[in-house]
Amino acid sequence: MERDMKKSIIIAVIAIIGIITTIKLAVIYYNANFNPYALSSFCSINDFIDCDGIAQTAEAQFLGIPLAYWGLFFYAFVFWMLFAKKLKNYKLFKFMEVFKNPFDYLASLGLFAFIVSMILLCLSLFEIKKLCVLCAFTYLLNLLIGCVATDFKNGGFVHSIKQSVLDFLDAIKIRKYLVAFVIVMLAAAGFLTYTRVSFVFAPQVKNQLEFREFTKAKHNKYAVKGNILGDKDAKILIYVYSDYQCPICPAQNIMMHKLVKEMKGVQIIHRNLPLDTDCNAYLQAPFHQGSCIDAKYAIAAEKQGKFWEMNNILFEKKPQTEEAILELVKDMDFDIEKLKEDANSPETSKEIKKQIDYAYSNGINGTPSTVIDGKVEVGIKKYSSYKEMVKNLGAEER
Repeated sequence: MERDMKKSIIIAVIAIIGIITTIKLAVIYYNANFNPYALSSFCSINDFIDCDGIAQTAEAQFLGIPLAYWGLFFYAFVFWMLFAKKLKNYKLFKFMEVFKNPFDYLASLGLFAFIVSMILLCLSLFEIKKLCVLCAFTYLLNLLIGCVATDFKNGGFVHSIKQSVLDFLDAIKIRKYLVAFVIVMLAAAGFLTYTRVSFVFAPQVKNQLEFREFTKAKHNKYAVKGNILGDKDAKILIYVYSDYQCPICPAQNIMMHKLVKEMKGVQIIHRNLPLDTDCNAYLQAPFHQGSCIDAKYAIAAEKQGKFWEMNNILFEKKPQTEEAILELVKDMDFDIEKLKEDANSPETSKEIKKQIDYAYSNGINGTPSTVIDGKVEVGIKKYSSYKEMVKNLGAEER
C-alpha cells in the first residue's frame, strides 16, 4: 500500500505538471490561430524552435481538436484515475468500479501516449521541420507516467496492457456499463465528426483545405488565351503584382482565373514585380533569380497577343534563363525572333522599371499583392475572400 501511495503521489505531480503545460500550449495555440494581436510566445525562438509556427500547422490538431486539448484531457483523466478506488464508494461515481486495476490502465495509457508522441515528434522534425519544446516536454511526461505506473517486476507493460483489456471486457459484460459505454462513444463520435467537418477549433486546417485546390494543381485548368483575363468592359479591375519565381504566386494566378470564370464584371490586370536584383534596384541581395527575364518575356508575349499563355507557362515551369523560356515556347506559335527582340528591348526594361517603381511608391514590396478598389492587399488570401470582395463591389455569379 505504501508503494502504491508513492506511485500515486509521483503520478499526481506529473499529471499536474502536464495539465499546467498543456494549458500553456492551449494558450499558445489560441493566440497563434485566433488572436492577430498576440505577441510571439517565449518558446518561439528561431525558425527551428518555434511553438507558434507548429501551432499554425494542420498537424497541430487531430479530428479537428487541437493536440493541446487532447493532452489536457489525457492528464486530467490520469489525475482522475488516481482516485478511482475512493470515488467508486460514492453513488454518483459508482461506475469507477470498472477500473479494477487503475495503475495498469495508467501504464497502458502512458505507453500509448508516448508512442503517439514519438509519431508527432517525427512529424515535427521531418515534415514541419520545427520543434515545440513544450510539446517535447510533455512527451517525456507521458513516458514517465507509463514507467511509474507499470510494475516491471510483474510483466511490465505487457502485463498492464493485458490486464487493462481483461478489465474492460469484464466491465462491458455488465449491461448498464455496456449501454453507457456505447452512449459515450456515440456522443464522442458525433462531437468529433462536428469538429472534423467544421474545424471550429482548427481554422488553419480549413484554410489549408481551401488553398489545396490551388497549391496542389500542376496545371491551370482555368487558363485563357490572349491579353484579357475577364470581361473586356469590366468595371471591377483587380491589379495583381506577381513574381514568376514566387512560390505562392502560381496559386493566386489560378485563383484569379477561377474568379473571372465564376464572376461577371471583373477583369484581372497583371503587373510585374520581379524580386530579382537584375532589374529591381530596391533589393539589397539576390532573391528570386530569373524573375526579371521571365517578366521581360511576359511583356514581349503581350505584344503578340499571347500574354496569358506565356503567363501560365512561366508560373507552371518557372524557367530562370532565356534559353529555358525559348525551349518552353518553341511550339506555341510565337514569332520567336520578334519575341527575343521585344524581350531584350530598352522599352521592355523601361516598362518593368516603371511597374516596379509604381509598386514600391504605393507600398507594394512583396508578392503576390493585389489592388482591389484602390486597396492594397499584400499576400495571398482565400479564394472565398476574393470572391466576397468582388461581390461587395457589385460583381455577380455567372
